[in-house]
Amino acid sequence: MPRTISLVLIGTLLSLWPAVAQQPSIRDETVHGRRAYVLENGKMRVSALRGGGHLAEIRFLSSDPRIAVNPMYVPDYQTIEPYEYDPEKHGDRWRGPGRYLSAGYMGHLLCFPNFGPLSSKEEIENGLGFHGETVMVEWKQYQQPKVDEQGVTLYYGADLPRTQYRVERAITLPANGTVVHVEEWIENLALFDRPYNRDQHVTFGKPFVEPGKNFLDLSGTKGLIDPKRTRNNSLQAGLEFQWPMGARADGSPASLREFIDAPRTATLFAVLADPSREESYFTVYHSDYPVLVGYLFPTADNPWLVDYQGNQNNAVRAVEFGTTPIDEGLRRSVDRGTLFDVPAFQWIAGRQRLRTTFTIFLAEIPAGFAGVEDVRSEPGKIVVTERGTNRQITVANAAR
Repeated sequence: MPRTISLVLIGTLLSLWPAVAQQPSIRDETVHGRRAYVLENGKMRVSALRGGGHLAEIRFLSSDPRIAVNPMYVPDYQTIEPYEYDPEKHGDRWRGPGRYLSAGYMGHLLCFPNFGPLSSKEEIENGLGFHGETVMVEWKQYQQPKVDEQGVTLYYGADLPRTQYRVERAITLPANGTVVHVEEWIENLALFDRPYNRDQHVTFGKPFVEPGKNFLDLSGTKGLIDPKRTRNNSLQAGLEFQWPMGARADGSPASLREFIDAPRTATLFAVLADPSREESYFTVYHSDYPVLVGYLFPTADNPWLVDYQGNQNNAVRAVEFGTTPIDEGLRRSVDRGTLFDVPAFQWIAGRQRLRTTFTIFLAEIPAGFAGVEDVRSEPGKIVVTERGTNRQITVANAAR
């Protein structure tokens, strides 16, 4: 029988929680110099930026900095609100089709309606940008937040005038838990059907990302190491593999779980989500921190997972899940058609509104944690099974 580790029983970590339960709350704050909607419930803090809609913080509230670490990527330069970008003021620092993304990049962003670069010089000339229009605009509250003793929900979204879409999110942080529920909608404001990319781009950074100490686990099957995004012989470019084992440039076997330890390298690989599962997952942790970050999402909406590892000037690991295996741009994903006989893009009908969901959770992990074998949603809880030991960590997952 598997041994169960309840979060409420992990030793002395419990003593670090606030002694009095905090009423769920939402407020406007400045986070890393940016305007943000901040949700808290006494155990967990989530910060959603107005510029680009990025989730800049997803972290425990604790007096222990090792537990309260923010795993999300925060650039080592001061970002700005991307909708305030002015080429006369900011063009010397950020230029080209990636200017809006670079100016406001932080944490978890939504790539829509394209994943990756633009497809033509005309799109560049028309003012579109890398990873889609969502990262360029201001996300505003479209209805009053809901706050009560059961939790807090933020409703925010953005119009995309250049591409004729609208995106909306409802982010719910239930009371007394470490789980976040996200509902997300895309709406085609045009009258015609068209293809799109939609990928959640979850970027982790220092100190949570460190060579040899940061690990990824996911419910994947076969994959491909992108030959165009593999630099300085980090991994064997173009290799088809079975998760989690790949190969280095010299052909020797290499686990893809561990953040690559070779300096000045970068790699990107796509992994097909396990089609036998209704719900897929990925988890990330650092061996020196007692924190596990996890995402759960419907496989039908997100058949692909992508891992980008950049170990150059700054250690960054971006785990993406969504409609598209390679961040090559919308036209190229349409031209590709499929990878492993699975579509590389999806369609939306004229005036159609599509909904998806995903769940984010935090769990405390013991020293020497061996990684994640499986994550399952069960009534009222999320169950994480450790690799090789069958020990289980249970995260309460009460609805709002």
